[in-house]
Amino acid sequence: MHPDWLDDAGSLLGSRSPLPLDAPFTRDDALGLGVSRRGFDALARAGLVRRVLHGVYAAAQAPDDVRLRAAALGLVVPPHAVVSDRTAAWLHGVAILPRSALSVPPPVQVVSTEDTRVRRPEADGHRRALLERDVQVVHGLRVTSPLRTALDLGRLLWRFDALAALDGFLRAGLSREAVLGDLGRFRGFRGVRQLRVLTPLADGRSQSPAESALRLWWYDALLPTPEPQLVVPRDHGSWFALDLADPPSWYAAEYDGDEFHTTDADRRHDADRRAWLAEERGWTVEVFTKDDLYGPRADPIPRLQEGHARARRALSRWSPGTPGAA
Repeated sequence: MHPDWLDDAGSLLGSRSPLPLDAPFTRDDALGLGVSRRGFDALARAGLVRRVLHGVYAAAQAPDDVRLRAAALGLVVPPHAVVSDRTAAWLHGVAILPRSALSVPPPVQVVSTEDTRVRRPEADGHRRALLERDVQVVHGLRVTSPLRTALDLGRLLWRFDALAALDGFLRAGLSREAVLGDLGRFRGFRGVRQLRVLTPLADGRSQSPAESALRLWWYDALLPTPEPQLVVPRDHGSWFALDLADPPSWYAAEYDGDEFHTTDADRRHDADRRAWLAEERGWTVEVFTKDDLYGPRADPIPRLQEGHARARRALSRWSPGTPGAA
């Protein structure tokens, strides 16, 4: 790695770097541009290039937008293939990649409408019958439409991820009515029963796949229909939002993920926020983590049921001076 490849601050690749700063590339591309294998590995270790897909990279400062994602896929997807499933959702801006994708790039999921399957080490390819309206072109790349992608993920994924996918597409602007209106064409297809059950439960207000999973556990616990992201007003125009809430009982369940709830400052903020909700507004808030939702022995149903019962009992002992929610 040459020092003169860096920008003036020395923290990112600069204009003198042989690698493109706003477009994806492969290792072979880098070799062709004069970057040795050892030099490329040094760039990756230093965080100056990032992996976008299996075998595809970009400069660290390259924008993570639809155009770059489509260009990255274009380097590994054959012309006759259609990007599908989780990869299509990623391209459409819906976060439903496998949880292992935090450390290992997932295979690119594509389908073929021809007689041959896609056989590439970085691609997970199979055949699937698609209607013309199931496919759209995004920056020159053929991809299943948001509606078709939602329908496929809603019926083919594990039920907790399937609901998260449906929530994500509703959050991105797809209507529940559109999904319900297309269910009939999948009669007899694998997973269509799951899709019929989950679609009415989908809600675009969920902010993450884990919140969606927590909501499905809530339904499994046979609790009243929850309100996602319920706003609880504070003084001076500020407010808190509860991940899942049952306003009549003043019971809420929240998910604490690793990204925003692991530092000392995060924990202090969470503790202060929940103490205020309990002491000033009378809320009972139960907190769940990824192990509660996804671990091999995950079963949050007893905690949800017990917490809800405890909140209802508390109503008879506590007289609020102000309402618990707007």
